[in-house]
Amino acid sequence: MTDVDQVVVVVPAHNELERLPRCLRALTSAALCMSVPVLTVVVLDACDDGSERLAGRFGTDVHFVSVGAANVGAARAAGFEYARNRCAAAADERTWYAATDADSVVSAQWLLRMTSADADVVLGVVRVPVWRHLPAEVARRYLRTYHSKGPGHNHIHGANMGFRADAYWRVGGFRALPTGEDVDLVERFEAAGMRIHRDARLSVATSGRRDGRAPRGFAQHLRDLRRRAGAGA
Repeated sequence: MTDVDQVVVVVPAHNELERLPRCLRALTSAALCMSVPVLTVVVLDACDDGSERLAGRFGTDVHFVSVGAANVGAARAAGFEYARNRCAAAADERTWYAATDADSVVSAQWLLRMTSADADVVLGVVRVPVWRHLPAEVARRYLRTYHSKGPGHNHIHGANMGFRADAYWRVGGFRALPTGEDVDLVERFEAAGMRIHRDARLSVATSGRRDGRAPRGFAQHLRDLRRRAGAGA
């Protein structure tokens, strides 16, 4: 494993009361595989579904904070800012930051694999395990265009990415963008000359729901595929 003393995972959540527990159980399993402390920060963003009732149910290393930004970029940024304010060492080169989403489920080896890469930034992929909300043709189109041969890939997902804490703060962190905040951050990593490792085997399960939380996000991409499939494109 790379020289990491601690890990911080940030999960933005907007009205994810039903999906969030499964996400956090998976993150707890991933944290148990690590030999260093793992702090998970759940950022409840403009929630009115009672998500705050989950606080305290997943141990002392899972912290809940609330913001009213209604903006996924701002929510992610608030999570890492919380970690830095809580512990100054959470911003140095020996701390690893990871990001996922409340409707996503990581594997037990997720953090271990991510922190084992000799890189400043690690980008994984996502998969949709259940396609019941979408036609079979949409699933076929998605799978045909998404997967590439070899160990690398060309995707960027806020649901599956990690980076060194000092690299994150050096480029200014997540910006308050309603969508595309993950792409924007990676573009600044690239401009700064950071070492970026793209791992097609680092996969996170995410929902194939039709109504997403971020405009032009993953759910919108699936809806676009559905329209093209209906048009015969």
